[in-house]
Amino acid sequence: MLQRLETFVPPPVVAAITAVLMWLGAAAGAGASAGWPLRLGLALAVAFAGAAIAVTGARTFKRARTTLDPRQPRKASSLVTGGIYRVTRNPMYLGLTCVLLGLALWLWWWPVLAGPMLFVTYITRFQIGPEERALAAAFGAQYEAYCRRVRRWL
Repeated sequence: MLQRLETFVPPPVVAAITAVLMWLGAAAGAGASAGWPLRLGLALAVAFAGAAIAVTGARTFKRARTTLDPRQPRKASSLVTGGIYRVTRNPMYLGLTCVLLGLALWLWWWPVLAGPMLFVTYITRFQIGPEERALAAAFGAQYEAYCRRVRRWL
């Protein structure tokens, strides 16, 4: 049953669902107790940094002419190891996580921090795991060496 969820839901959809749940949770709770300028500044800084990280990862994939469709990891035509991929193997997922952290800062209610943590847990299990298996099958020793050099997240 759980294996059917692997690569089924696109990560941006998972992030959007997580964001909605965080928003609803904060609306039901007692969020936003810190001053508006502080919250806005922190939230925007983290969210924009995350968006920049994700866009940089996507652009690097486009330049390498490999698939951006996370539901089809077996269609990867090349192993991307340059640019931001020298720092993290998953910049697009890292970026989405930072956007969710920015939202958590905006909502300013500690229980919504569960959102980014659940996102990371879900993406690691149902997206990154299957992607790593597909890349190992396609690129073998080259991918294994890359995994030894670069961490999954940071």
